[in-house]
Amino acid sequence: MKHFALLLVLLVSSLVLGAELENPPEVPYDEAALLPIRSPSLRPGPVEPRAVNLPGITALFLIGDDPRSHAWLQQRLPDLLRLGAAGLVVNVESAQALQALRNRAPGLSLTPVPGDDLAARLGLSRYPVLITATAIEQ
Repeated sequence: MKHFALLLVLLVSSLVLGAELENPPEVPYDEAALLPIRSPSLRPGPVEPRAVNLPGITALFLIGDDPRSHAWLQQRLPDLLRLGAAGLVVNVESAQALQALRNRAPGLSLTPVPGDDLAARLGLSRYPVLITATAIEQ
């Protein structure tokens, strides 16, 4: 679990801090080429809150392009902004759908990424979900 926490911290740090690099490498990035993103082990649904011990992790959340995620994102937006949470979009079919999610979340980073490995490591099968250093909750 310690190695997973370190990996998670590095992943989130790169998502959150990547824009702050003085001289970021010039790498062509075609986000649309990543789409669709599908995470077969994850689907929308209720998440039982539980305590976790992930010291040093930056708050992050998992969502998809579905009505439950859209409503959750709108409802939790003030909390997500306050926490500086990074968003991982684990199920999204198109660039237009990803942009619609981003339009609902001004000020938040939303990155399309398969979530199966993270979900397995955290024992998750449902989203939307907020993950902090001390809790997993909806």
